[in-house]
This record gives sequence, C-alpha cells and structure tokens, in this order.
Amino acid sequence: MSFVAGVDSSTQSCKVVVRDLETGAVVRSGRASHPHGTEVDPAAWWQALLAAIDDAGGIADVEAISVAGQQHGMVVLDVAGRVIRPALLWNDTRSADAAAALVDEVGAEEFARRTGSVPVASFTLTKLRWLRDSEPENAARVAAVALPHDWLTWRLLGYGPEGESALGPDLSALVTDRSDASGTCYFSAATGAYDLDLLARGLGRSDVTLPRVLGPHEAAGRTTATGQRAGGVPVATGQRAGGITAGTLVGPGCGDNAGAALGLGAGSGDVIISIGTSGTVFAVAEEQSADASGAVAGFADASGRFLPLIATLNAARVLVSAAALLGVELEQLSELALQARPGADGVVLVPYFEGERTPNLPHAKASLHGLTIASSTRENLARAAHEGMLSGLGAGLEAVRAAGVRERRLLLIGGAAQSHAVQTIAAQVFDAPVVVLAPGEYVATGAAVQAAWVLSGERPRWPVETLAEPAPDHHPEIRERYAHYAAAAG
Repeated sequence: MSFVAGVDSSTQSCKVVVRDLETGAVVRSGRASHPHGTEVDPAAWWQALLAAIDDAGGIADVEAISVAGQQHGMVVLDVAGRVIRPALLWNDTRSADAAAALVDEVGAEEFARRTGSVPVASFTLTKLRWLRDSEPENAARVAAVALPHDWLTWRLLGYGPEGESALGPDLSALVTDRSDASGTCYFSAATGAYDLDLLARGLGRSDVTLPRVLGPHEAAGRTTATGQRAGGVPVATGQRAGGITAGTLVGPGCGDNAGAALGLGAGSGDVIISIGTSGTVFAVAEEQSADASGAVAGFADASGRFLPLIATLNAARVLVSAAALLGVELEQLSELALQARPGADGVVLVPYFEGERTPNLPHAKASLHGLTIASSTRENLARAAHEGMLSGLGAGLEAVRAAGVRERRLLLIGGAAQSHAVQTIAAQVFDAPVVVLAPGEYVATGAAVQAAWVLSGERPRWPVETLAEPAPDHHPEIRERYAHYAAAAG
C-alpha cells in the first residue's frame, strides 16, 4: 500500500491529508492554525506545516507530498534567504492605489492580453509596487520573490536561511507552478513565461530571482530533514525532524483554487461555485480568458489548462448577517426561507455588506428593496438573503460565461452549500444543473492528487461523493429583480 499527502496552507490554517494512492481513501489528517491578519510572517506557516504534519502522524510512510496554498501573497527574500518583511496576503488591500496606477500606466486591455488578468489589490504585482513606494529600503533588499506555496515547498526541500535549514539559501531552487504564477500579474499562462517588464513596473527592477515554473506533474525534488535540535543544530539528513522525513518526493504545488479543481476531478464544462465566507466561481477551460473589465481573472489550472475565476466578497456571511438580524440560528434561517415563495414576494436583498469585488464596488453597501406591508415577513427576509447571495454568485457565473465558458453542470462546495435552503434555492436561481458535493478538504485533496500524479506518472481519478442534486426549478424573475436593483447599487 502506498500513501501520498496533500497540504492546504490557507489563510486561516494548514491542513494535511494523507490518502491511499490507489483508492484515494483518507488514511489520516492533521491541522494547525495560522495567525489572523492580512500580513503574516511566513515562519508561522512553516511552524503550522510542521505541527499539522505531526498532528497527521508524520510522513515517514508517505511517498510523495505536494503543497497547495493561498494565492497572491508576497514573500520577499534577501540574498541570504531571509524573509525581508511579513508577507502581504491576498486580502490585504493597501495596494489598491498601486493597482490603479499600474492599470493607468499599462492599460487594462494590455494587462489582460499579456497576463490574462487586470491588477487589483489582491495580486502580487500591486503589492510589489506598494513595497517600492512605501518601503524603498526593503524593496532594495529584495533578491527573490515567491508565493506562499513556493516558499513552503522550498523549505520542505531543505532550503532556507543559514542556520535554519539543511541546504542553505539557494534561491535558484525556488519552484512554482502555472496556476499560482498566473496570480501574480507578471506571468502569462498562455506563453508560460514571466513578463519582466511588468515585474519591473511593480518592484522598480527585474534583476531578482523568480521561482522556476514546473509542469503539472514535474517533481520539485525530495524532502530534507530540516528540523533543529536545541541550540539551532540541524538534524542530520535521514532523521525524522518535526514530522519531516528525508527522501519524500515533492510535487510542484499549486494555488488553492486550482488545487480544489484537481481535488474535485473537475473537467471542461464543470463550473465550481464555492460558498464560504467569500465566494468564488471558476471553471476548467481549454483557452485562457482575457477579460479587460477585470471581472474574470485568467488564471491557469494545475493540469495544464486554464481556470477563469471570479470572486465575491459576500457569500456565507450574508446568511450569518441575516440570521443575526432575525435572531435565529442558521438552520432556522434555512427553514424560514423555505416557507416563503420563490421570489420572496418581490423582496430583494442586494448583499454588498462589505462592498463587492464582482462587480468591483469596494465602497457599496447592502440594500433591501421591494418591501410592502404584506411582504415584510421573516420568511421573505430569510429567502431574500439566500436569493441575494446566490444571485450575486449568479452574476459571477454570467461573467465567466462571457469569458467563453460553457457549463454542463454547476458543482456547489463550501460550508453554506450544505444548507437545505441553499441547495433548493440554487436550483431556482441558476439556469443550469446543480450538483452539491459532500463536505471535504478539496484543496488538500487536490494537492494529494498532484503528489500521486508526480509519483505514478498518472493523474488519479478518485471518487467524489455527491450530497444532493436538486431538481431544476428555474425562476428567472429572481435574477431579473436582483439585476435591476444591483444596477442601481452600482
């Protein structure tokens, strides 16, 4: 029996899942928390990875491992391999002005043509411009730029600052993959090459090391025992250190959404709608999208194809806010929503509680419309919250369709997708077949799929459990009313 491991180093935590190579069955798993905030010292990710591996029983019997990680985070290293400053995460918005300046200089259409995306504050390039302008001394020290999963893979291979690693600070050993590189806005997934002119527009120069881009099932190398004994003395190669055993094959890694697509076994025609605190709509596509409006990011996937994606800020938190307003638990909110008629008797919630990313309305606020004396019921308010959240994701689906995606089914994942009301109302809001998938660590599973692919040379097709397939019951008036009021909000 052969085992492989996948890592999901997300914003909130690090998860490790060990799976059987042949069947995909979960053998064991582990978890450790990450610090809160929009900037984090990458050392915290490394310690969390070691803790999560230990929590999963180590990887002494694991033949291959791969890391999927949160996209876009800026990890800058000096010539000695030291992290120069805490990493700015995808959700750090201080580079919004830098993003606007870059678009003004280069042009949205030119960015879309060259990278598939138009910069927003999430992307690495905008964070490098912010570093150049706000912390020029730190910018001058930058010798290499990596992403979170790149840096963790580098550490697994045994590299890092002198005294903290077995192999030392070899920056040329940094590696990444197309999916994560495509979220930087200085890499073209279509050509497979970095755009050094765009990098220079961000950092102010391009004479820095960037991770080598590996293929979907190309090995990065093998693990080195990188733990330390008291006094900072490295553990010898071959010994177990912090759950890391030397010699385990390491995959190229990937971005988190690309990892989820791998874990779901998604193919052409599958559109994934993830309903977490925020929401994402993405699809596996044969060609790169180039949306100059900036709504759709033209990312690569982790299988050699592409992953057009939109993000919304308001997803499950809409239901949490509605439940708090009505003084009920989420399960009760679901029950109330299903007691109202489709369309909520004309009551519409445009749920821009935290502004919105798609459409790009960072300063918008939520608004409630269509109330009458008769329609002002708890049931209609509960349903309007569900319909508004799903209609917002529906707007994202339309954007992905406009980028050329033609779906055959919608795969719903995420915590909120387990709600009976969400499942039922999704089949009324969306005009395509809806499949609700069972809860699972799909990002970590995708990383394990990649590890298995590197190990065996074949991409495994592990089964994914279906939770529900609600009967299609499309009510176009729901989205039509929502679109009317959402246009007014913009």
